[in-house]
Amino acid sequence: MTGQGTRVGLLHFTCPPVIGGVESLIRTHARLAVEHGYTVRVLAGRGRQFDRRIPVQLFAPLDSKYPELIQLDGELRQGIVSAHFTALRDRLIAWWREQVAPDFDTVVIHNAFTLHFNLPLTAALHAVADAGRPQLVAWCHDLSWANPLYRPLMREAYPWQLLKRCHPRVRYVVVSRDRQRDLAALTGTDPVAIAVIPAGVDLAHWARFGQATRRLLAALRLEPEELVLLLPARITRRKNIELAIRIVAALRDRGARPRLLVTGPPGPHDVRSGTYLDELLRLRTQLGVEREVAFLYPYRLRDATVADLYQVADALLFPSSQEGFGIPVLEAGLSRLPVFCADLPPLREIAGPHAHYFSPDVAPAAVAERLLQFFAGDHTARLRRRVLRDYAWSSIFSRQIAPLLGGTAAPDHSCAPAADFARTEQSASL
Repeated sequence: MTGQGTRVGLLHFTCPPVIGGVESLIRTHARLAVEHGYTVRVLAGRGRQFDRRIPVQLFAPLDSKYPELIQLDGELRQGIVSAHFTALRDRLIAWWREQVAPDFDTVVIHNAFTLHFNLPLTAALHAVADAGRPQLVAWCHDLSWANPLYRPLMREAYPWQLLKRCHPRVRYVVVSRDRQRDLAALTGTDPVAIAVIPAGVDLAHWARFGQATRRLLAALRLEPEELVLLLPARITRRKNIELAIRIVAALRDRGARPRLLVTGPPGPHDVRSGTYLDELLRLRTQLGVEREVAFLYPYRLRDATVADLYQVADALLFPSSQEGFGIPVLEAGLSRLPVFCADLPPLREIAGPHAHYFSPDVAPAAVAERLLQFFAGDHTARLRRRVLRDYAWSSIFSRQIAPLLGGTAAPDHSCAPAADFARTEQSASL
């Protein structure tokens, strides 16, 4: 596994179940790291264990609302850095050296390097960073010096100046290009030295997929660039599945990356359904779309899993030559899924002008072209594709986070002044 044997700490003022954007991100980062084989512990001033796999170590002075820190706030607002400040900073340094430094290979620190909410902690982190081990990653969501709300509280003196200084032994991460520009300008750092790692999404977590759906998706290994077409039907001749297979081949020939998911088993009352399935499998082989066309009937899908697939798919493809009604069109409507279906009276009765119709004996290339035109011009579909491609947590973690944690060869994203910085399928057979 990626991070086998690598010990990672995630540090913030607070952790879940405290509610906040950073706290939510820590929950996600911790889960992803554990799933990739890292040994993870969360370090916080307030919160509690939120995942049985992930220990939480609480140390009250990390908290931005630590009582002693609140008392110091009045002095700091007057520009006074008293012995009380120094004592709290030194207490944090001692805790780090005794209980943190020996136990971790990498510690990711959220916001404490660039936000003023716990200045003794900021000062302590700059002091311990000189040791070089463990590797420190400063994950910077917000910048006090660049925020109009906080800028009046800043002073051109210690410890406030630490918030606009990149420590040379710390790797700095920001969450957007905008934050990268701000931090680079603030610290005099080459932007290339500051990694941009956005927040992401996980469709399975967002849609609360069940374990059966998760196992199915793991077997399918769908990729963000693939156009997923859902055909929720039993395998009987009136469903005209051969047309769907030919449409997929036409899409493939036009440079697209389609995946057709046929959910149902052979029809239970049609004695010829087995013969029809054999014909479909031969057609799939003849057209060379074995990966692109997946028959899911061996999984005996439950209704809940089929419903989940409506959230996975990009469009409903329903090419039946006969229908008495058309429940999949109803389900697609509930799921806000574009519908491409045969022009049959029952389906028009359901969808009216809100579906894309074609004749059951249409040339497959014509439907393929309509699909491509729709997805090229529909902004909602294009945003979905962009999110799945660029903001899926699975790819963000593997591509950008794992190298920082030390589980794979890591690019050097440590900060340095601009003048000194050297620029630098095997899928399941279904």
